[in-house]
Amino acid sequence: MRPLLLMLAAFTLPASAQEMTGAEVYDLTCRECHSSGKLNAPKLGDLRSWKKLLREGLDDLVPAALSGIRHMPAKGGNPALSDLEVARAVVFMANAGGGKFGQPTPAKVEQWRKKADAKPRP
Repeated sequence: MRPLLLMLAAFTLPASAQEMTGAEVYDLTCRECHSSGKLNAPKLGDLRSWKKLLREGLDDLVPAALSGIRHMPAKGGNPALSDLEVARAVVFMANAGGGKFGQPTPAKVEQWRKKADAKPRP
């Protein structure tokens, strides 16, 4: 009976405990374009292509990833991702491109979501 209780407890963990890391989100959602540069996506680890983006900072990069930009759809086309997971993926890719950003906080993610929602839609 005890193993069954442990299994049931695992299914009731809060959503935040089940959220993916930036690297996991990259592997699941971002890799297709950001590993090859498909549709001019900045390649993971390419310092040259990330240089300008890093100057823009997370206050521009994360809202763009949340709402979509140029050929990239909102959340990289994966609406199942949480805003925090998207922010973690942006930090992961930006840091691989030479950035030195810390992990996003829930308060910062909330600010980025508000900025993303305020962007005009095409």
